[in-house]
Amino acid sequence: MVEIPVWVWWATIGLVIAMFAFDLFVAVGRPHAVGLREATFWSVLYVGIALLFGVALWVVVGGQAGTEYFAGWVVEKSLSVDNLFVFLIIMSRFSVPPEFQERVLLFGILAALVLRAVFIAIGAAAISLFSFTFVIFGLILLWTALQLVRHRNDEPEVGENWLVRRARKLFPVSGDFHGGRLLAHEDGRRVATPLLLVFLTIGSTDILFALDSIPAVYGVTESAFIVFAANAFALLGLRALFFLIEGLLERLVYLSVGLALILAFIGVKLIMAFAHENVSKSVPEIPTPVSLGVILLVLAATTAASLWRVRAHPEEKAHGRCRGGRKHREETAETAA
Repeated sequence: MVEIPVWVWWATIGLVIAMFAFDLFVAVGRPHAVGLREATFWSVLYVGIALLFGVALWVVVGGQAGTEYFAGWVVEKSLSVDNLFVFLIIMSRFSVPPEFQERVLLFGILAALVLRAVFIAIGAAAISLFSFTFVIFGLILLWTALQLVRHRNDEPEVGENWLVRRARKLFPVSGDFHGGRLLAHEDGRRVATPLLLVFLTIGSTDILFALDSIPAVYGVTESAFIVFAANAFALLGLRALFFLIEGLLERLVYLSVGLALILAFIGVKLIMAFAHENVSKSVPEIPTPVSLGVILLVLAATTAASLWRVRAHPEEKAHGRCRGGRKHREETAETAA
């Protein structure tokens, strides 16, 4: 396993906090509708920072750490596009005004960071105690891949989970966003704004995304630091990326298939790694550079095939891209909530 100096941990955490604080200032300090030029600038900047971090990690810690980071970052970045699609559905369902969408996205990113940090710690502890954890992670990814393929054509639908229903019972829900507040007063009584319901919905769906994402990135590295860094730098910048590719999301008609192939590949790799260490050394291990190449190839082929398909059939849109499909997502959401 890659050894990470303590100062690298603290420097990375400090950088992530600083980037999120800056994002918070931009999104909350001056609420506004984001245009294409602004979204492009910030998206390129955040991708550049993530790539520079990988280069720095390569120089400071070593080539293995750098390669594992880039593989993990690519996996998490591709899965984060799925997050964006769900965020888009949620904001459309609750008719979130453009000037508040940045705030919603930022909350979703913060919730995802916190939840994934928790799952990363749990995953690291489980791996150190039980080598069979690799098999469990592998089976989770294979099951998720199967559900993606089975429900790839489902019409996405965001149902109200237990948290949202509970909020409706505790507070009457206003039809007014009240300047972006979560709670407000109407006619002398406290009411919840639609933005509170949006936050609760996104927070609960983040739990489901973490259940897929963490096993996936542990498939390319056993280092908790690299898992954290890959997740953090993939999530930071989603706010700008959302506005940049919002129109492109519906064109990625084969995204669910591509993600299924990636998750299945990583699932098989995890099971093979367990078999190599605990059953027979004759079971081959898949090197990280090979994993990175396979992931990039699948993503490139998926994007090209999707764009070609939509160009030939403009009436088609990507409906069933939410991870696991509508039925699986709703069933899991009820359990998680």
